[in-house]
Amino acid sequence: MRRRVRSNSFIAYSLLLINGYFSMGDDVWGGAPVEESNLGATARRVAARARQSGALRPIETTLHHIEHGGVRFVVRMLDGASGRKAAQHRLQQATIDQPRIANPFLPHDPALFVAELSPTHLCLLNKYPVVEHHLLIVTRAFEAQESLLTVADFDALLKCQREVDGLAFYNSGKIAGASQRHKHLQLAPFPLDPTGVDSPIDRALGAPHHYGEIVRSPHLPFVHALLWLSENRFAEAEEIAGSYRSMLNAIGVWTDELAAPKPYNWLATRRWMLAVPRCAEGVGGISVNGLGFAGSLLVRDEVQLAWLRTVGPLNVLCAVSDCRATLADKSLPLQGAE
Repeated sequence: MRRRVRSNSFIAYSLLLINGYFSMGDDVWGGAPVEESNLGATARRVAARARQSGALRPIETTLHHIEHGGVRFVVRMLDGASGRKAAQHRLQQATIDQPRIANPFLPHDPALFVAELSPTHLCLLNKYPVVEHHLLIVTRAFEAQESLLTVADFDALLKCQREVDGLAFYNSGKIAGASQRHKHLQLAPFPLDPTGVDSPIDRALGAPHHYGEIVRSPHLPFVHALLWLSENRFAEAEEIAGSYRSMLNAIGVWTDELAAPKPYNWLATRRWMLAVPRCAEGVGGISVNGLGFAGSLLVRDEVQLAWLRTVGPLNVLCAVSDCRATLADKSLPLQGAE
């Protein structure tokens, strides 16, 4: 039975390639953006149908901004009863520490299916998006969300990144903000800020330099590893995988080939990659995932929004990435700390 499933998957994937579903042009990380894409158009069509049928349940929010450390953070606040209801339902469907709850990716909801990516990966819509047309790159067979990303993972992600310009990110386990235990990367289309800013954190990264080398930005106060992607050539999955592992080593979350990494967030655009260690799931009742380190946060209500303005988003990011520096600070109550 397993052979048959794998064979059918491979045949379906091959047919998609033959029919030209995926653009095989030179638009890869480091390349120029495309005006339109099959994957992006398909995601919009699927989203429209899924929203109408109720399979897609967007979390309604209102938009706010907080300036801190030269970064204009985009902060979304749950919008009334509908926003709170969708957010609560998402929380109830989380499987990251609830193995008895059904895995939403195995089997996946057909109404959220976007594309076959490879014999090992599918592209689905995020059922509870905050950002429109938020994509998930999901393994067909179960793998734990805490496991290392592989060349196959990056190959599937690159297929999406060729078609959709956005922020790719990986939440390595619950401490890093993951809600599902089944391995999946995410791709949130730009702009993350509806006012037109692709990635708010870009202002703190500085000018590109030392392409392909791990560097640090003096404008980011939390522990991180930053790598600029070449503008003159296109990265391959094997190269991305090697750089990713070096970045995990640089931030101290993975040093042993035989051991699982400690929690972290990994983010990537077509221009850069960023890795950040994690020590806590959230602070002050505000949960943080990979989007937070790109400059996009979600708060529950006016009270949390006011607290975030007082404390400052960069201090929140520092708190969840380096608990040693914040445990003594009573104004930063950590949640889900290791």
